[in-house]
Amino acid sequence: MTVENLEGHGFEVHDVENLREHYGMTCRLWCERLYNNFDKAVAEIGYPKARLWLLYLAGCSLAFERGTVQINQTLASKRKRGISAVPQTRADIYAGFEKSDS
Repeated sequence: MTVENLEGHGFEVHDVENLREHYGMTCRLWCERLYNNFDKAVAEIGYPKARLWLLYLAGCSLAFERGTVQINQTLASKRKRGISAVPQTRADIYAGFEKSDS
């Protein structure tokens, strides 16, 4: 969904972050771990599913690394009067997550 669509449906967009490189690295690590534990995966879910997941993760890794696929995280809230409860900056957003994790 685009920012324009969100705003057109009464939402206020606070932040858009591109996670392509991060997600590419994540998929690559998952793919490597599955490859290194492939026999265990086959024993758990069977060869067809294990192979499907390995191919999927390998393909996703390449697509994200080559930039042919994008992934964006969008933070939006329903538009209302006054100040929203959303943190003011991306640093504030992540600081809030760090506090909730501890």
